[in-house]
Amino acid sequence: MMELHNSTELDTDRLAGIFGGHLDGWSNRRFSIFVRYSRGADFSGTCRYDRGHIYINLGRHLKYPYRMATNLARARSNSRCWWKPIYSIALDDAYQLALFVFLHELYHLLVKRAKRNTRQKESMCDRFAARALVDQYGLRVLDARRHPVQRAEWDFQDLERFVAAARTDHRPASRNRHKEPVGRS
Repeated sequence: MMELHNSTELDTDRLAGIFGGHLDGWSNRRFSIFVRYSRGADFSGTCRYDRGHIYINLGRHLKYPYRMATNLARARSNSRCWWKPIYSIALDDAYQLALFVFLHELYHLLVKRAKRNTRQKESMCDRFAARALVDQYGLRVLDARRHPVQRAEWDFQDLERFVAAARTDHRPASRNRHKEPVGRS
């Protein structure tokens, strides 16, 4: 059960509808979402497992479309170092930004409720959120030169299967489109 507290100028009913549409089948334990303005950062989010709270902080100063850098890319390496290319998504409005932060933090909560290791999951959380925005709004993931990135380059894990223990309806885990096992992000 979701309880939404909104102290921004965004429409609370619209936020509730947007967030609620992504909760189908996931843990039905009570949790609260707090949407508020940040104190200066473009955006941030926090998930408090102990309280079941998700905090979404949005910058008042942002102009849209907003190009948000993400942790979607696979890690790459050579003989001396590891790196990750930076992929971004151009968000059309504050509702899409709020949804991205919500889904990112929700995935942290699902990882915890599925009794998985909660450390080092930022890339998985970004992939979970990006997948929903790409599917629902037709947004594109872009590389550093602002060229579209093929979906298989960033959507390569079965994220739903990884947190399947947090499901309440026990339906089969999502399709594993790329036939690759879930690994470390």
